[in-house]
Amino acid sequence: MPNQPTLASLAADLDSGATSARKLVEQCLAKIADPAGEGARAFIHVDKDAAIAAADAMDWLRKAHAAPSPYAGIPVSIKDLFDIKGQVTRAGSRALEEDCCTADADAPVVARLRRAGFIVIGRTNMTEFAYSGIGINPHYGTPKSAWNRSVGHVPGGSSSGAAVSIADGMAFGALGTDTGGSCRIPAAFNGIVGFKPTQRRVPLEGGIPLSSSLDSFGPLARSVGCCAVLDAVLADEPVQPLQPRPVKGMRLAVPTTVALDDLDDEVASTFERALETLSREGALIERIEVPEFHDVGVMNAKGGFAAAESYAWHRYLIVSKGRRLRSPRSRPHPARRRHQRGRLYRSPQRAAVLYRRIREATQSRPYDGAGVADHGQHTPKIADLADGQGVCPPKICARCAIAR
Repeated sequence: MPNQPTLASLAADLDSGATSARKLVEQCLAKIADPAGEGARAFIHVDKDAAIAAADAMDWLRKAHAAPSPYAGIPVSIKDLFDIKGQVTRAGSRALEEDCCTADADAPVVARLRRAGFIVIGRTNMTEFAYSGIGINPHYGTPKSAWNRSVGHVPGGSSSGAAVSIADGMAFGALGTDTGGSCRIPAAFNGIVGFKPTQRRVPLEGGIPLSSSLDSFGPLARSVGCCAVLDAVLADEPVQPLQPRPVKGMRLAVPTTVALDDLDDEVASTFERALETLSREGALIERIEVPEFHDVGVMNAKGGFAAAESYAWHRYLIVSKGRRLRSPRSRPHPARRRHQRGRLYRSPQRAAVLYRRIREATQSRPYDGAGVADHGQHTPKIADLADGQGVCPPKICARCAIAR
């Protein structure tokens, strides 16, 4: 992904007249339509006419010195989990197509992006109902990861199309969701940046839930700075320039419990090289044990309260349209559902105790950050998951649970 522009560079080009919103939108539309690319699988719906009209409007406003923000006219993609006025929100499934009405209004996060002048280029593909970190979708196809594309590796999920839209220059920012890694995993699989904000900062209305306790709406983009801009817009906060911080003197904790278990050799060596680079630059690396991490696997053995809360929302669909849910991950076994209905009330309390114990174990030692491998193995090949199940391999699932 050489020479991919950032939001800051695009804003500067728009301000100077080096480019226009119309040119940016047409550029993105061309990449989406390219038959040799991943647009047909990364996007479920493309707002071609509306995007061009919005681009022309932003160019006119900029000429009148009335652009709503420096980023007005920059195309962004929206995960198919959010309401967009006049469209059906499918959540990557066929089950919601027939009976669901079109949205009466944009989700608040979509409305905030539009208010800042960002242009919605289209609706991106995702794991069905966001229920996997792999990115497989048996209904709309699976976009290939930007890494080693000729082989065809999974893009990561559940915000699969969002990540690929950024990696391939089909959009310059993306709106995704993150419950246990759904922005961060596809970002890692595609060499971009994904961010899970603190849940209370960004409104959750207008998005189909997976877990009301864990869901966050966050950005995917080319750089940390781009994500910071989008995060501020989503949270309805002023965009503040990032202040550089020297690596020298930073204290970084590396949890050795569970988080580093069974890493592939190449992943482990790459992770160690990254730590060595930080150490040479003056960071203080401390490897610590976090015994509480052992409890995470037990707590999530039956899917955890994310699965229970998801079932509470989806049970009508499972009963009425189960055959339209092609992924077994979207159709829990009946016995498992009954078990999780009870866990729906018990798991949050157990999780709260666990999280409190983890905080108490780490806050006594003031770290500036933590270092973990985002995933422990090479991304699977799409062909190896051709049955459409899209189930997270155990190494990825363990890290998803810790990441929550």
